[in-house]
Amino acid sequence: MARAQNQSCLEPDWSANILRVRDTRDETAFAELFAHFAPRIKGFLIKSGASATMAEECAQETMVTVWHKAHLFDPTRASAATWIFTIARNKKIDAFRRSARPEPEDLAWGPEPEPEASDALVLQQETQKLAKALEQLPKKQRDIVRRAYFGDLTHSELAQETGLPLGTIKSRIRLALNRLRQTLSE
Repeated sequence: MARAQNQSCLEPDWSANILRVRDTRDETAFAELFAHFAPRIKGFLIKSGASATMAEECAQETMVTVWHKAHLFDPTRASAATWIFTIARNKKIDAFRRSARPEPEDLAWGPEPEPEASDALVLQQETQKLAKALEQLPKKQRDIVRRAYFGDLTHSELAQETGLPLGTIKSRIRLALNRLRQTLSE
């Protein structure tokens, strides 16, 4: 117990450092924050699945965010470490999302090649089968499905337009899709 108290006496008050960055743009306080947290953030991110390069970039971005967003820190809501590691976690999530997106040069540009004649025939047959299956649905379900999928309306928009409860809209769509699946699999 006494050791823990001595340890806390030796460790800087990280919240106070963030507040000094916020209030006076104190570079010394920020340097202390950086020296303490950047390596810990990098280690945390590597342990949570990030590559060393991504972890390094996220740690740098995290600390830049601490500098620029210090005014958003509220010591009554979270400790300095919790606030900083939350920023780091969010930076990692953003980095993973960015890496999952295709780069513009990976995207196909220009007109798509014409489909093979056999593929076009199969697509035409499937479209006709779907049209027949839609016609077999009860009128209320058919109308909702057409407006939802061909009219590109959300469930909420359909509820507003029709005056029906949202649950009814969702139930009709679910029932209709189940019937369509069943009909198309036959």
